[in-house]
Formats: sequence, C-alpha cells, structure tokens
Amino acid sequence: MSSREVYESWLNDPYFDEATKEELRSIGEDAKEIEERFYTSLTFGTAGLRGIIGAGTNRMNIYTVRKATQGLSNYINRQGRKDPSVAISYDCRRMSPEFADEAALVLSANGIKAYVFESLRPTPELSYAVRFLGAIAGINITASHNPPEYNGYKVYWEDGAQITPPHDTGIMDEVGAVKEFSSVKTMDKDKAIKEGLYMVIGANVDDSYMDELKKIVKNPDAIKKNHDIGIVYSPLHGTGNIPVQRILKEIGFTNVHVVKEQELPDGEFPTVSYPNPETDEAFELGLRDAKKLNADLVLATDPDADRLGVHVKDSEGHYHALTGNMSGSLIGEYLLSQMKEIPSDGAVVKSIVSTNMLDAIAKGYGVRLIEVLTGFKYIGQKILEFENNGNGTYLFGMEESYGCLPGTYARDKDAVAASMVLCEAAAYYKENGKTLWDAMTDMYEKYGYYQDDVVSVTLSGKEGLEKIASIMEGLKSDDPSEIASLKVLAKRDYSKGTILDMESGKESPTGLPTSNVIYYDLSDGAWVCVRPSGTEPKIKLYCGVKGTSFDDAKAKCGALIDGVKNYVGV
Repeated sequence: MSSREVYESWLNDPYFDEATKEELRSIGEDAKEIEERFYTSLTFGTAGLRGIIGAGTNRMNIYTVRKATQGLSNYINRQGRKDPSVAISYDCRRMSPEFADEAALVLSANGIKAYVFESLRPTPELSYAVRFLGAIAGINITASHNPPEYNGYKVYWEDGAQITPPHDTGIMDEVGAVKEFSSVKTMDKDKAIKEGLYMVIGANVDDSYMDELKKIVKNPDAIKKNHDIGIVYSPLHGTGNIPVQRILKEIGFTNVHVVKEQELPDGEFPTVSYPNPETDEAFELGLRDAKKLNADLVLATDPDADRLGVHVKDSEGHYHALTGNMSGSLIGEYLLSQMKEIPSDGAVVKSIVSTNMLDAIAKGYGVRLIEVLTGFKYIGQKILEFENNGNGTYLFGMEESYGCLPGTYARDKDAVAASMVLCEAAAYYKENGKTLWDAMTDMYEKYGYYQDDVVSVTLSGKEGLEKIASIMEGLKSDDPSEIASLKVLAKRDYSKGTILDMESGKESPTGLPTSNVIYYDLSDGAWVCVRPSGTEPKIKLYCGVKGTSFDDAKAKCGALIDGVKNYVGV
C-alpha cells in the first residue's frame, strides 16, 4: 500500500484510539508529513527502536512499542525457559513511563514476568538489574542524548549487554513477523499485578548497584583527605541526579554542587537544545557555577546517564573540556596505575573509532588491547566471552562517545561509575599536588600527543537515508591512495570483513562481525573511519592523529577532518 493508503487505514481501523486518529487528521493536508510517517515501519534494529514520537508506522508510539514487545515475547518464549522474566527501566522523556507500561503488559499477556522500576533509572542500572534479577532480557525506554521529540526502546539479553548475535537477528525476525498491530497481546495492569506478572522494583536493586560501584574505589584514604574538592554536577534534566549524588556522598565527597536549573527530570530539556554532554552548550550553566565556586571539576551526564562529559580546572584556574577519548583514557590510566597486581591475562577493550592513546596505555602496563565494533554491546560481549572461556580478565573498556565501564557488574557504559572514578582520581592527584589537567598532560608526555575528532552530519528523512547509503556505497567501491595528503596504508571494509593492504594488494580478515563501516589506516600513525549512526539519521566521520605537541596534533587533526569531509562530499 502507498503511504496515503496506510494512513487512511489507521484512520478507519477501530484498533487505534481516538487521540491517535485526531493527531493524524491534523496532518491530512500535509502529503510530505504523511509520507514520512507511513512510507515504512520504524525499523527494529540490532539495538531496538529509536524514532520521533507520534502517530504512524514510522514513529514511536504505544502501537509500535507493543508490536516490538510482541516480537520480543515470541522470541523469549521460543527459548523454552521456565518462568522467564524481563527487567524494564525508563528515563525522563515524553511517554517513557507509558511505553514502559505498554511493554510490561504485552510481556505479561505472553506469560512473561515484567520487573518494572518504580521511577526513572539510568541505563547502567538496567544493565545491572538484568543480571541481579536473573532476567532473560531487559528493556530500556530511552533515546539517550537525542532531542526531546525522540524516544527509544533498547533490548538487553541475560548477560546485561544490549543484544548481539544470534539474539539480535532472532528478535528482529520475530518482530518483523508480527504483521498486524491487532494481533499483539496485552492485558489489564491490575490483573497482571494480581497474577504476579507485573512487579515493581526499586530500592533493593538501587542498594545492590551502589554496593558494586563502591567495590571499584581504589584510594578511600585520598578521598578522606580531600573530601572537600569542589565538584559541580549536572544531570541535564535526566536520570543521573539521584544515583550520582548518592554515590559521591556515600564514598565520602562533601562538596558537590548540583546545577539547580538542570537538576529535576524534564523531557523537554528546557535549558539546552540538545541534551548531550559532548556539547559546549551543556556546560554553560555548570561552568557558570564552577567559576563562582572555584570548583575543581564539572561533570554532566546525558539523560539516561550512560555518557559523561567533563571539564577540569588547571593550576591557573582555567577550565578545559575533556573529550570522551580524553576522559576515558584518564580513567583507564588511573585504574591501571592503582592496581596492586595486574593479571597476566588482563585486557582493555575499546571500539575501533576510539583513541589510539588507549593502545599506548595498554602497552605501557603490559596488558592486551582488544578492538571491537562501535557499540558498547560488543565490549559487553567480550566480557561474556572472557567469562565463558576462562581466558581473559576484563580491566577496562571505553568508547570515544563519552562512555566507559570500570568493572564487570554491568555490561553497558556507566556515567555514574565514571563520575565516581574521576572524582576519586581528582582527590588522589590533589594529594600528589596535581590537578586532573596535570594528570592529562602527563599522559600526553608519557604516551604521545594523540588527538581525535568526530564530525556528525545530519541527513534526515527518506532522502537523507538514501544519501547516507550512496556515500557508503561510494566508499566501498573506491580505493584511494591518499586522504588529506596522507598515504592510505590499508582499507578495512567491515561490511565485507576484509582488510586490503594498499601496497601489496593482499586481503586479510578483520576478525570482527560485518558492519557498515569503512576504516583507513594512514601514514604517520593517523586513521580515518566513516560509518552511519546506528541510532540517529547521521553519517559520522572519525579521525585520529599523533603529534609532537598539543598545537601540532590539533593542526594535523583539523587538516585531516577537513580532508575527510572533502573526500566523502559532505
């Protein structure tokens, strides 16, 4: 059927409620909007759903959430587990509590117990809860750092990580097999509670999660001596407020200031246009407070508290923004440096688009460096592999996208834990007469002046998706000899799983699952990577260089990212 015909079918089908139909009637004269909402179904990808909230097959609404959950329920029930259960959390966004309840009641109607958090919780706690409760899966209603018009639906498996093969494709197939919205099962909430199929959770999981974070602390004495370091924190209207304040207080910090305008949950994110701790805008209010209070560091977590942005003060009182690569490297270096004994099979794990500084840190401590595809679920998968094989001890993992995990209690990035570790590191370095910025510059002197950058180009709608596809196909067919005056040494085409040596012409396997990613190893230790975002209508351009100084590295990185943009044509 055409987009208009599907639109008309929603208007005439008694299954859809009157509020949905009223919204659709309001766009009856807007042919483009009707096409955007109905030209396709919102894709259930390898991490679940994410899209704009609204009526239509290509939107996040109670019907698309129910349909996805019916497919998930079918997959779970095919596993043949006795008394399966699913943990569900949600964030501060529009419709998040409603979507969580709709998902829970579809699970209940399919004989699967739903453990639903009593109120909003951070993503890493959902990852922890799946394992803590012995659930077969987890659902997290969140769109992370997307603009307020978005929401999403992430699926986790029993190891606490977002779904990976074979479960991702298995669930996708089951969701795709649910053709009619009216075929989805659901049930009355009171009945589900009475039958023990809907259970509210909260404090018991919170307390256990906090206990796990405290086990990561390396230097309680340093915290005790420097408990009053100045910390300014913003949850950016999201889920991090209570857990971040709680863990910092319970491990001993006494001078934590929360940005009042951004403290309370609000899915409209009124103080920012985009609730992303990677942006300067997210720190305007935090830096205002930090300068008034002469704080040592400023922290901001995204709405679901899996990403952490940081500004740190130097010895002259100036504040410096740390990228995700910088903060991740700083945390990794601190944790490794404080280990009394590093296991002989110890490993740190990073995504392929993360900084090569972590490679240098791993080499410096004699531990294995493992690369995985972009997506923290692959880091979680590596932890599970270590556990199953009994070969490998996970020490730390990070992504360039402001996320890391300092332990194995969860299997997703954790900004609550990252906040805790950075504050501990600040106390430790202060005990040694240094700021966090001093510690960062010491790392550059020790390992090299690594500089990395990423540019995200938004290409929205049907035309945008077609443009992204065209760019990727062009890169796969072209084998450039140089990019930005740097020689291309090798081309990694992850869609084919091959590495092409440009000098010899020989191909070798990447050793990783296939993915729609092109990566170039360049001369002078530089690299470039191009990939579509898995959660937003964007194409992302990454690069990394190694310089001889801050200025040299910055200049090289700027020239390289400009060269990549020119080569790709965006």
